[in-house]
Amino acid sequence: MSDTNTTSSSSSGASASERRKFSRILFDAHVELAQGEFHWRASLLDISLKGLLLQQKLPPEVSVKDPVLVKILLSDNTCIAMSVTVAHQHHQQTGLVCSSIDIDSVSHLRRLIELNLGDAAAAERELSELISDY
Repeated sequence: MSDTNTTSSSSSGASASERRKFSRILFDAHVELAQGEFHWRASLLDISLKGLLLQQKLPPEVSVKDPVLVKILLSDNTCIAMSVTVAHQHHQQTGLVCSSIDIDSVSHLRRLIELNLGDAAAAERELSELISDY
């Protein structure tokens, strides 16, 4: 997702992971999306505190200029819900940037990232970085 990178203009050989503020977590899950009365499902490739990457482009009925509501089902009783905007669509993938998320969903997402990074301190740094962006 395009705005998950730092704004460094350095052209040194730094890798994308060194420049990235938010860790992308590979996460295979089905996602429910909605815009107005239109609802559809998609496959999640990865997720971060700033957004997510879907395995396919959005259906033609979806306006890329309007917010999309996303629900990622983690279990029967737990989900991550957020409002997103389209960052990019190419190579049959869609990058979505989180524009708003409720506190319970942030907690679930933080825990998911913590478990996948294996480092609570790293997850906490990312959450602090996210908060400082707002």
